[in-house]
Amino acid sequence: MSTEDLENYETEAELALYREYRDVVGLFAYVVETERRFYLANNVDVQVRQTGGEVFFELTLSDAWVWDVYRSARFVKSVRVVTFKDINIEELAKRELDL
Repeated sequence: MSTEDLENYETEAELALYREYRDVVGLFAYVVETERRFYLANNVDVQVRQTGGEVFFELTLSDAWVWDVYRSARFVKSVRVVTFKDINIEELAKRELDL
């Protein structure tokens, strides 16, 4: 496989992931961004923890979708994320039903 073939494969995989995101984003209530991943979820619980002077965040996401081009099953029932960096959680606007 040439370098160009590999780059084309990665570009196509990322484009397919973006299209999937565009198709499913309306199914979720929250967008969650950590330093490693991007998630869509319908339930988000954030706990601030402290141990040995270090502060970290423990997130539990339910009914979630994971932005990961290399993951074959992106829909997950429950995800537990531990991060030492800032997190960003946004509530998505509810769209009107299209009839």
